[in-house]
Amino acid sequence: MKANENANLILNALNDCGYEAYFVGGCVRDYIMGRECNDYDITTCAKPLEIEAALDKASIKYFETGLKHGTITAVINDESFEITTYRTDGDYIDSRHPENVNFVSSICDDLARRDFTINAIAYNKKNGIVDKFNGVDDISKEIIRTVGNPNERFSEDALRIMRALRFSSTLGFDIEQETSYAIHKNAHLLNNISVERIYSELIKLLLGDNCESVLLEYKDVIGVIIPELVNTFDCLQNTKWHLYDVYTHTVKSVAACAKIDYIRLALLLHDVGKPACKTTDEKNQDHFFGHPKKSFELSKEILKRLKVSRETSKKVLTLVEIHDKKIYLTNESVKRWIRQLGEDLFFDFMDVKIADMSSHNLDYAGDSIILFEKIKAFAKSIIEQKEPYKISDLAINGNDLKELGYSGEKIKNELEILISRVCNDKELNEKAILLDIAKKDRKR
Repeated sequence: MKANENANLILNALNDCGYEAYFVGGCVRDYIMGRECNDYDITTCAKPLEIEAALDKASIKYFETGLKHGTITAVINDESFEITTYRTDGDYIDSRHPENVNFVSSICDDLARRDFTINAIAYNKKNGIVDKFNGVDDISKEIIRTVGNPNERFSEDALRIMRALRFSSTLGFDIEQETSYAIHKNAHLLNNISVERIYSELIKLLLGDNCESVLLEYKDVIGVIIPELVNTFDCLQNTKWHLYDVYTHTVKSVAACAKIDYIRLALLLHDVGKPACKTTDEKNQDHFFGHPKKSFELSKEILKRLKVSRETSKKVLTLVEIHDKKIYLTNESVKRWIRQLGEDLFFDFMDVKIADMSSHNLDYAGDSIILFEKIKAFAKSIIEQKEPYKISDLAINGNDLKELGYSGEKIKNELEILISRVCNDKELNEKAILLDIAKKDRKR
């Protein structure tokens, strides 16, 4: 295993003081899988104070980030490495943290406390791979299973449920049958976990290549953390535009878009309001009038509860609110939307509409996807050619309108009128022409 230079410095510092030490967990798993690793965890027989002494001797900076649980964080060239003493965990009292830990001298005892076999593998240069729980075999078979009894592992730390789903999504591994049963059985324990931890795992899950199958198979788990989605599970959409129930359509939309966290989160929530807005006409056709507004309202509460950052929430809520809005392949329509949203969010808007349409009935929605792709290309051309589309692009400004006698709100309104005209005909964007138009508008 080729660890980076800084990680090896720490392992060598512990070895030089006579302590056994290993790389452990995700970095070893990634090495076995042939994946790049950027996060190295280290475990050692050295007690916390002994770890500190060894780091001091090697002139390596460190912080006491979890001394009670035997954890020291070393820092070399702004890169952090978590070092933990071999330990076994005491009783878990809150479905998350052990009440106490016991330091032990055996790496095998330490590996026994870890969550999944694929993460319960250690490595050092002297002893090679230590794999007491057949994690290497599970990696080769692409299986996620707990170390020991899955019900016990999840009742100890319910966040392991979300971690299992996240690994399945990002690694593309199947969850072993008994582990899967235990996930469904213990999903309610996630109510004991902090929303910050859950949100962190949810976002990683959403960004995985295998997120579609995970979100569908474990929708009961998703329903625990976002109960507003439960009503979408069996909400049928009897309309020519749709092939799936609301939740299945939602999940397929998520999987169809680029791996950008706030866009995938917006797609997860974009139709959460549909069940509350569902009506069925005399022809047995379903309608969901007003669902973007209802989805916006529910999403606002969900994001607040999950303590999503203000910046991310703003983007998500905007995309949820406008996802069903009309846009046309015209200068005025495209430029107006770019002006309203800004360039970056405009293209996010288009990507949301394309992903949304891709999980409709393509016999009817296929033309819409083609249209939105054309609109994206048209918008890129507008931006690249620096065509005017916002008020600051006008050849005149508010001061020019003041000289013509405009004041207050009328200045803003006239500038909006002028940019709308210029969007349709960029040849109008000359100061003399715009002043002449403004003079005529004022006389009306």
